[in-house]
Amino acid sequence: MKPKRFDKRGAKGDHLSIVRRKKELKELEKREIAQLTARYDHVKIDEIQSFADMPLSQKTQRGLAECEYFVPTEIQRESVILGLRGFDVLGAAKTGSGKTLAFLLTLDGLGALIITPTRELAVQIYQTLVNVGKFHDFSAGLLIGGKELEFEKDRLDVINIVIGTPGRLLHHMDQNPLFTCVNLQILVLDEADRCLDMGFEREMNAIIENLPPTRQTLLFSATQTKKVKDLGRLSLKDPKYVSVHEHEKYKTPEGLTQSYMMIEQHDKLTMLWSFIKSHPKQKIIIFFATCNQVKFVFDVVCKLRPYNTLYCLNGKIKQEKRMDTYQSFCRKQHAVLFATDLASRGLDFPEVHWVIHADCPEDVDTYIHRSGRTARYFKGGESLLLLNPSEKNFIEMLETNRIPITEIKVNPNQLVSPQAKISAFLAKYPELKASAQRAFVSYCKSVFLMKNKSVFDFNSIDTAKFASSLGLVTTPRVRFINRAEKSKSDGKTKPHEKISENGVKNSDTFHFMSDDDDSDDGVLKMKRVNHKLEEMNIEEEKEEEVLEMPAPKHHVVTKAKIAKRILKKNISANKKVVFDDEGQQILDRSKVKATEAGKSYEEAAECGINIDEAKKVMLEEDKFDRKLFREKLKAKRKMNKIKLKEEARERRGLPPSDNVEAADSDGDAESDESGSEPDLSWLPDPDKVYNRDSDHENEDSGTEEIDSNVKRRKLENPSEDEVTSDDECLGLNKREQEELALKFLSSKKKLSS
Repeated sequence: MKPKRFDKRGAKGDHLSIVRRKKELKELEKREIAQLTARYDHVKIDEIQSFADMPLSQKTQRGLAECEYFVPTEIQRESVILGLRGFDVLGAAKTGSGKTLAFLLTLDGLGALIITPTRELAVQIYQTLVNVGKFHDFSAGLLIGGKELEFEKDRLDVINIVIGTPGRLLHHMDQNPLFTCVNLQILVLDEADRCLDMGFEREMNAIIENLPPTRQTLLFSATQTKKVKDLGRLSLKDPKYVSVHEHEKYKTPEGLTQSYMMIEQHDKLTMLWSFIKSHPKQKIIIFFATCNQVKFVFDVVCKLRPYNTLYCLNGKIKQEKRMDTYQSFCRKQHAVLFATDLASRGLDFPEVHWVIHADCPEDVDTYIHRSGRTARYFKGGESLLLLNPSEKNFIEMLETNRIPITEIKVNPNQLVSPQAKISAFLAKYPELKASAQRAFVSYCKSVFLMKNKSVFDFNSIDTAKFASSLGLVTTPRVRFINRAEKSKSDGKTKPHEKISENGVKNSDTFHFMSDDDDSDDGVLKMKRVNHKLEEMNIEEEKEEEVLEMPAPKHHVVTKAKIAKRILKKNISANKKVVFDDEGQQILDRSKVKATEAGKSYEEAAECGINIDEAKKVMLEEDKFDRKLFREKLKAKRKMNKIKLKEEARERRGLPPSDNVEAADSDGDAESDESGSEPDLSWLPDPDKVYNRDSDHENEDSGTEEIDSNVKRRKLENPSEDEVTSDDECLGLNKREQEELALKFLSSKKKLSS
């Protein structure tokens, strides 16, 4: 077959056909968009039974079908049509009702910005957008913390839809010239109440200022905000409020079974451990108030080694690890996830059976979002709330907000307390003890700083028992609370202090901040309010300042500071180290692994036991133990030989040897290895006995004569040993010969044993 030939005219013709084809496709899309736009105002929401009844493009319909989305939920049915008509929408619906897809179907790729409070939720929205919009030509980008900033900067000018968190979005707005929002068409806030609260107030205000005022705004959340202040910040124009579940009997999903249990704070860890052991084949999420609690409980439960797969998710973990944990937990059918409220907002964990509130939520909205991780998409699930007796008012708050909940009681005989094992772990691992102390302090701080004092009462907590339940022998000091209570008990301000409008004490003098202070304002801090110099002269002012200047505080080294220094140096407390005469550390083989494989296996922080790795470590340790045993046996034999040699010299009346050990180091090497031949170096020299060095000329004849005498004696008395030669040669009588033979036989028996 001859190859095809292309000339300039053919290439030009192909190019023109491609351009013509693209123009035709654009014209078809424009006609399709015009037809769909004409249907927006004529669609009746009540008549929509499937996504095919909605005025959506063929590419969107195809993407929905491949993702197996056929029947829209109530929030999707109402909010999508309003969004397509161009209205600002405030969408509120129960958790797990499909709010993410509701605002994604409204986007048409003409410049959209989606803001979420957490990175995990942003990734989830991005994955849903990629799956549903795979047949569209728009481009989407993900802007979250923990990713490469330079990689994101170079690609923002070609992205149509941006999904991100407030902090990273603001960073690009301030420092990236390629990121512009001039052509923005739609702004979407997922979990809007969380995005607009005090935690993101500064970032959101700065982002909204950079957005064009003529835009469409969509807000979605299970607990939708209605504050005039929040809505005014967004410059909404005639917003449509969509709340499909507002008039229903309960705010939570129908398939969610909710219960609570009154239990003391120091009994919660026992309750959680017993619950985990009794539910090995279920998927569980356990929420705590602080990151330090999550880390400590996760580490402890890993060391207790349950049959469940364990995961940990909190804000102090790096982004890559957080995403791996989130995706791994989603794939598992049976697992336990210890998490903070980071995992309570919008994340879709498939098939979660139980949600446990180990600590009381801050408010009702937090409870709704936590419990919403189960019973999603009309499926069932259970929620268990663990409350201290002082937090019983929270139940009234739930019932007032149309949340049904019933009390259950546990059988004390079924509880298994891990407190003894936890105490042993803390004694063995200093880093775990420090983690327990941080968990204790962080929980106390969180309860003390809660706004709702009718629910959260720090004084009602038995801190001694709570610390003991964490395995701590002594109760850690919470200096923050101690200082706050002390300043509250003082009541009055000092003469040189004045109260400002916001209630903060201001002083006319310098204040030196100690190292124990929690403030980040610096070492030296000056606050001045009034400078009335008209009524006093300079000399009076200097004298007054000298009197008011407080004496500088001495640098106090507290026990906590010493402990922190020890932890930084990786020094283990209460650890005994023994050294030999040469300065080498003597390891306790019953507690410490000697091989590199054993050390790396102990340092590996994994839950469960790896049987294959444990076998390899045991084989390596056995080799080391056998080698060590041989060395000890060799040293013992050597000492026995030296002892026998010295006894023989003493019996013969010779002085003790000064360097016996050095003399035996070379000569006894071969005998030490075999361990079967006795040491004969202490016997008389045969050459001196038989005068072999006296006459070199008669050496051969003398040797032959001696050899013949020896052979003759062996034939006459075969049992006689070579070393017991002629009495005249050795100079020993019969009694001495018997003693020598007995000594030799006993030494040989010891060596053989």
